[in-house]
Amino acid sequence: MDKTSPAACPRPSAPSAPPATGPVNTGWPPGPPSGLTGWGLMARMARDLLGALAGWQQTYGDVYHLRLWPEHEIVVTDPELVRALLVTHHDRLIRWERGTRVFEQLHGQSVFTSEGEAWKAKRQALQPSFSPRAAQDFVPTIAATVAAGVQAWPQRQALWPIERAVTALTMDVILRLMFSSPAGEETAAAAEAVHTVSAEANKEFYWPVSLPDWLPWKAAKRRAFNVLTGLIDRHVQSRLTQAPDAWPPDLLSHLLTLHRDQPGAWPLRAVRDECMTAFVAGHETVAATLTWWAWCLAAHPEIQATARAEVGAALGDQPPTAAKLANLPFLTQTLHETLRLYPAAPMLLARRARAPIPLGTWVFPARTLFLIPVHAMQQDARWFPDPLAFKPDRFAPDAPDIPRGAYLPFGAGPRVCLGQRLAVTEMTVIAAMILQRFDLSVPTGMAPPRPIFNVSLRPQTPLMLSLTRRA
Repeated sequence: MDKTSPAACPRPSAPSAPPATGPVNTGWPPGPPSGLTGWGLMARMARDLLGALAGWQQTYGDVYHLRLWPEHEIVVTDPELVRALLVTHHDRLIRWERGTRVFEQLHGQSVFTSEGEAWKAKRQALQPSFSPRAAQDFVPTIAATVAAGVQAWPQRQALWPIERAVTALTMDVILRLMFSSPAGEETAAAAEAVHTVSAEANKEFYWPVSLPDWLPWKAAKRRAFNVLTGLIDRHVQSRLTQAPDAWPPDLLSHLLTLHRDQPGAWPLRAVRDECMTAFVAGHETVAATLTWWAWCLAAHPEIQATARAEVGAALGDQPPTAAKLANLPFLTQTLHETLRLYPAAPMLLARRARAPIPLGTWVFPARTLFLIPVHAMQQDARWFPDPLAFKPDRFAPDAPDIPRGAYLPFGAGPRVCLGQRLAVTEMTVIAAMILQRFDLSVPTGMAPPRPIFNVSLRPQTPLMLSLTRRA
């Protein structure tokens, strides 16, 4: 899911003002010394991208320049200027070509990688499957899937692989949304394959070209691609053997109807590409967020108790319904605060200027690359006091306004994440049902997990928590 901030933040402030006016500067902002090529900066970014960008922001401010030959890259962390880029100037930007080529290896020409009129047509065609009404209609399926999945969780375990468990849940949910099919024995292999391709993609961002996948040391990537493409192809081929009037009302049937009615615009390859994007993005971002949510609530038992009391008052021991999700405001706040601290997409894919762009007092020429480190913005003490603390009340209705553009877990502008409403709905249902059934706690002596950026943000080692089933 191309990552979104709700078209408005959960508790929006007044619309942002236009970019600052003043003397026009057509040079480059300050930035770290690059040397002859800037490859030293690139090496530091490859080791710790989020840490490097946050450190440079502290030194050079909210708009700074990275000279990484042959590119001029501008890092923007001012909320108002970020919104100017993503909303006001969106039609002057395309996604970074190198990043797009890396993602195309797996996603093909899906809505995630397309540009221009092709992207608009794909997004419009997919919108009905990810509308607010579609998300509400899917709540009973999510709840039934989660109820069956957590039934197999243990009564008590000191070191429970919570990350693996919630990934299995979200994968089962997305397979039912896409294919009306439960997850099978392929779940573990598919989860490992997604991890592998994400790590490989992250490495390839730092190289000008991708080496051929037939090289011996790329065997793990080849196996991962085969697992994921095989999973999608099996479902597509199985559906094609059925009569169209027997197709269930799911995403695959919607895509195959487009293929049947508009074969030129929607060849079978396009159906497979959209299925791959929906599968990978549709479970990975939700699983990553729920993993960090579980850690945050385990580390803050008083917040966990408050959220559980709200769930008990709203639901009792019954499964969530779409109507009752509105009665879980504090639980929703815990999810938004998790997304603030640990955005599943901590870096929006870089944007390339197709024409000169005015930004604040600067005018940047065509071909400039813009980087937007969401992670740094959402941990900025100017917008979020005590930024490293887990404080769900930041998103309470009576809390101080958050500047628009400072909270962008799903992006912003026309390319805001297509599946954001479904993702938030799914996270809320799963979180509520976990709290109904289990106490989460931090194993004795466990240090806080270290976040690692491989396209999404995950713990460096698979997260384990202590789990106790409630009576």
